[in-house]
Amino acid sequence: MPDIIHLLPDSVANQIAAGEVIQRPASVVKELMENALDAGATYIQLIVKDAGKTLIQLIDNGSGMSDTDARLSFERHATSKISQANDLFSIRTMGFRGEALASIAAIAHVELKSKLSDATLGTQLIIEGSEVKSQQACQTAVGTSISVKNLFFNVPARRNFLKSDMLEANHILEEFYRLVLIHPEIAFSYHHNGKLIHQLDKSNLKQRIVNVFGKSYAERLIPVEQENTVARFSGFIGKPEFARKTRGEQYFFVNHRFFKHNYFHHAVDNAFQDILPEKAYPTYFINFDIDPKEIDINIHPTKTEIKFQDEKMMYAMLRSVVKQSIGKFSISPSIDFEVEQSLNLVPPPKGYEVKLPSIKINPDFNPFDDKNKRTYTPPEKTEREIRNQQNWERLFDDKKADTAMYTPKAEPEQAKLHNEMETSAEPVVNYAFFQLQHRYIITSIKSGLVIIDQQAAHERILYEDFVECIEQHNGVSQQQLFPQTIVFTPSDGELIKEMKTELLSLGFDINDSGSNTFIVNGIPANMADEDIKGIIEGMLENFRMNLLSLKVDKKINLALSMARNMAIKPGKPLMQEEMQHLIDRLFACKMPYQSPSGKKVLVSVTLEDISAKFKN
Repeated sequence: MPDIIHLLPDSVANQIAAGEVIQRPASVVKELMENALDAGATYIQLIVKDAGKTLIQLIDNGSGMSDTDARLSFERHATSKISQANDLFSIRTMGFRGEALASIAAIAHVELKSKLSDATLGTQLIIEGSEVKSQQACQTAVGTSISVKNLFFNVPARRNFLKSDMLEANHILEEFYRLVLIHPEIAFSYHHNGKLIHQLDKSNLKQRIVNVFGKSYAERLIPVEQENTVARFSGFIGKPEFARKTRGEQYFFVNHRFFKHNYFHHAVDNAFQDILPEKAYPTYFINFDIDPKEIDINIHPTKTEIKFQDEKMMYAMLRSVVKQSIGKFSISPSIDFEVEQSLNLVPPPKGYEVKLPSIKINPDFNPFDDKNKRTYTPPEKTEREIRNQQNWERLFDDKKADTAMYTPKAEPEQAKLHNEMETSAEPVVNYAFFQLQHRYIITSIKSGLVIIDQQAAHERILYEDFVECIEQHNGVSQQQLFPQTIVFTPSDGELIKEMKTELLSLGFDINDSGSNTFIVNGIPANMADEDIKGIIEGMLENFRMNLLSLKVDKKINLALSMARNMAIKPGKPLMQEEMQHLIDRLFACKMPYQSPSGKKVLVSVTLEDISAKFKN
């Protein structure tokens, strides 16, 4: 039998490695920026085109490379960081495995220019799909410039799996934040499609956070600082009153390296217990300085997951540190018992005349006089009201029941449910509704009961309303008496700019005033104005989640996101009139039996089902 085991060619091995290390354009940004940091750069410039699919260029003023090092840097496992296994337990550099450049060069067109500080000329290296095309001397500045073009050009299947430019650009921005936030001593700039997104000068950590997320953060941050024999914790947490309704600025770093850790996130959440607004998430930027021997950063190719030797102890210390900062800066709710808590009423000025209210009547008015009688002429019914009435009639009238109300996408069980809903002897308008656990609406029909999920029903109603508004550009805007000025994160600000036309169609009147600051002049007429910023942030968060999980266009995604964010949630009590109005609007929908996300809106329980429960 012939030998069947053989060594893979380097180009194939590099493509396989690239699948682990380079998942999307943001992965390239991360690896190149980390290399620049390890090279001792004090200024790093990032240039991106088409969310990294066309170009990712990084320019730094670091130490640069010799001709030999430049060529060797693209070989697998070529590294200057470690020479033996024990070195893994004392690493403080960002990269160390020597896989990044080899992986990038395997799936892109790469051009590298680099020069040492004491060299007359630099070196230029061009590689395409792991194949070195040329290497020659060139004129270039001290440091390194590397351009990665046409990412995944030779792996079309991987390129097809990339998401929209909007989502990929957001991933790049997030990787950028993870590095610039913990390195305020280094200056950075970021350009995307020829537009300057960030220009960050050297600063301290607090100023860097403010420069990244906006001036409003200057008053939101509380310092975290504590050191013991195990670790040193430093950074900032956000004041509870500024907590976001979505997971916002939450960053853990260990030895100045970003990492994710759900267990430690719970520690921070626990420290904020009972002082955060409902359904809000704390903001934190916390760095752990710890002996590298106490952690293992080599458990994941991207090094964002880190294992600690004693995680329970670290949890307890982190929780204690955060609680101490909360208490030290007196941000917990408190009452001043030495101050009278009654209302402080300002007395009127001297000589002020108090006018008593009066009522004017017409002594000659006769309610029985025909000339004082008014007649009521009902308005003509709209198309939506007619559809609502027809759907109700089909639902509760045997003679008119048919499948006309179902779209071709209706599931078989929905058609079955429709047939189960039979005639009621009473008029629909006299029906009583019952709310179960402030979550479900229950009403009776001849064959038994109908149970309606109030949140799913409201999502369906809002979704169809929003789709119509966007398509017809007829959203009604409720103008604000006092326009609100809101500062969003840069990523949220870019999303708002990208969707300006669609937001206007929904009824949002938002003007960009620069520096991620927006003036909200108007909001959709059916939207509450108690927390406009929270509602918009929630909508944007849902929009991003939909980009990850659903392949729908921008308009449908926006309608889905708005509906999911604004729909009434479980736990909201409803009056009889509110339940009636909700059901009326539901049955005026084109597809009342399914939420936009595919969830059932209502189910029926027949009398036979109920009777079966009482059998022995």
